[in-house]
Amino acid sequence: MIATTEPTKYASNEPPAARLPGLPKLAAVRGIVELKLFFRQRESVVFTFALPIILLLLFGQIFHGQIGHTGVDFRQYFIAGIMASGLMSATFVNLGVSIALDRDDGTLTRLAGTPLPATAYFAGKAILAFVVCALEVAVLLAIGVLLLGLHLPASAERWFTLGWVLVLGAATCSLLGIAVSCLIKSSRSAVAVMNLPYLVLSFISGVYFVFSDLPHSLQQVAAIFPLKWICQGLRSAFLPNSLLVTEPAHSWQHGETALVLGAWLVASLVICIKMFSWRGRQSR
Repeated sequence: MIATTEPTKYASNEPPAARLPGLPKLAAVRGIVELKLFFRQRESVVFTFALPIILLLLFGQIFHGQIGHTGVDFRQYFIAGIMASGLMSATFVNLGVSIALDRDDGTLTRLAGTPLPATAYFAGKAILAFVVCALEVAVLLAIGVLLLGLHLPASAERWFTLGWVLVLGAATCSLLGIAVSCLIKSSRSAVAVMNLPYLVLSFISGVYFVFSDLPHSLQQVAAIFPLKWICQGLRSAFLPNSLLVTEPAHSWQHGETALVLGAWLVASLVICIKMFSWRGRQSR
């Protein structure tokens, strides 16, 4: 009688496949990498932070006096616009240009050969943008208070408004910058492509001028894009309600601000999902 035995189980010499960390950890690690790369580029750091600071100081010295009969100093008005403009530069412009550079220098091609998901790459860029925005806002607030007599938000409600407008505005402009980078053919054209809409919107969105003083047609064009609503939302955090007479709708329009920014955020996210590629457009 032949005894039967169970098949012998041989241990494999191959190590078990390494399991990737979760998305939050991957995003955090990628964010740290992006921050290190950014702060090692001293020229980029200096320009990113110096531009809104210089504009704030220049306008603070050039423009004086009240806005109409509101009793509000014009310097109180434009600091919200400078802050919004700096936010868009740190997110929309910087992310669009940096992603185009990553694509051209082969960084995205190398990342495509790793298990890193595109979502973690996006999140790392967003972390960079949020950190830069937070530092920039803190510096602008300090300069505004110490040198220009800026009055900080006077209530918890206004501080909350400042917070959600900054967060939603930064998220929207970050995703919009990533979306536009998908349409850029090369890094050589990235600076022009990203800066043109940024500069045009800065002039028609209430950054450098009282928004209601602009031609009505330009007000209508600006109302389509996020920067006008970020400026208006920030003004509502810093300025008294007596200045509502200078707003076209005579209201801070918080609901409309959230709606427009949210619509741009969703549209940008859809474009990112549909069009983002690790390779350049020429190589597709």
